[in-house]
Amino acid sequence: MLLSYINTQLRDNYADMDELCTALGADRQHITDSLADIGYTYSAEYNSFI
Repeated sequence: MLLSYINTQLRDNYADMDELCTALGADRQHITDSLADIGYTYSAEYNSFI
């Protein structure tokens, strides 16, 4: 569910992870670590977790 939410937000509302985290008051490292635990990494090129 986190993966879907974050990727949708990145696609529809934010230019990159820094902007998303600032706007939502989210901890970038926590999101990145949580998604890495299920095999996803952030791609700046695609602005999504793949």
